[in-house]
Amino acid sequence: YTYAGQPVTCGDLHAEGAMGAILKNAIHPNLVQTLEGNPTLVHGGPFANIAHGCSSVIPTRTALRLSEYTVTEAGFGADLGAEKFLDIKCRLASLKPDAVVVVATVRALKMHGGQAKADLATPSLEALKKGIPNLLRHAGNIRDVYHLPCVVAINLFPTDTDEELKLLKDTLQANGFDASFTRVWAEGGAGGEELAQKVAALCESDASNGFTQSYPLDLSIEEKLRVITRRIYHGRDVILTAKAQKQLAEAEKLGFSSLPVCISKTPYSFSDDPSLPGAPEDFDVTVREIIIKAGAGIVVALAGSVLTMPGLPKKPAAESIDIDGDGKISGMF
Repeated sequence: YTYAGQPVTCGDLHAEGAMGAILKNAIHPNLVQTLEGNPTLVHGGPFANIAHGCSSVIPTRTALRLSEYTVTEAGFGADLGAEKFLDIKCRLASLKPDAVVVVATVRALKMHGGQAKADLATPSLEALKKGIPNLLRHAGNIRDVYHLPCVVAINLFPTDTDEELKLLKDTLQANGFDASFTRVWAEGGAGGEELAQKVAALCESDASNGFTQSYPLDLSIEEKLRVITRRIYHGRDVILTAKAQKQLAEAEKLGFSSLPVCISKTPYSFSDDPSLPGAPEDFDVTVREIIIKAGAGIVVALAGSVLTMPGLPKKPAAESIDIDGDGKISGMF
């Protein structure tokens, strides 16, 4: 900002031409392929716990023009990736999804049910039963808030037992959700054929979905945050720190009230507290900072103690890379 409190733009710095030159080729998505030769467009894809969690609009629109079915990912659960894909990207790009796939594993649900990460290979119907409400809330938001048809993909692990899989699938069906077991990681496309058929059937269904966003844009920024907290996270309210209140007032003063909001928070809980797994209720979400991303057209709210640096390994990959006297490089992956 200037000393007068006005935002500094690229044009003020006379840098728009240089920035455009740098981005000349970066604006085009990368065309790659899967192991089975299917075309894939890669462009963007920031983590949904700190950003919007989905690829840019360009490859999505390109793929829609070139394929019968376009599949795109919005990671980190339906409270982060899916919410931002549906409330931000679909709104700004005028997209209307035909169906949603919610991916789950027995291991993750047992962890939400209180089982220690080191013990997830150990069968536990009790932990699974306690963790399933987490999945029901994710799938329920897709169906009941966004009004989109949904199928649950249960990604199988070798340690899953028949009893655990039966409990999970029976519980999903009892709550009105279709489910499909997938083994894509081991069998490639053949391991997801049943899922693909169910998704295609949803897309081709004559029954039109009633897709709606979780909040209208004409709400204030604070009210949008409150709606997401209550409708998507199933929390009680949103609390703004003094710093966030000051930044919120500044954002509204500059005319950014009509932008969608992007909440950055932990991916380990519906709340902003990673120690609250499962399907917690009656909690508040504390927003400590409000950041305007004018170019992207969003207002980012930092909640809890989330770090804006993406998740990186404790040991950087660079430490394992070396080169010998003959010029042979090792440690690349």
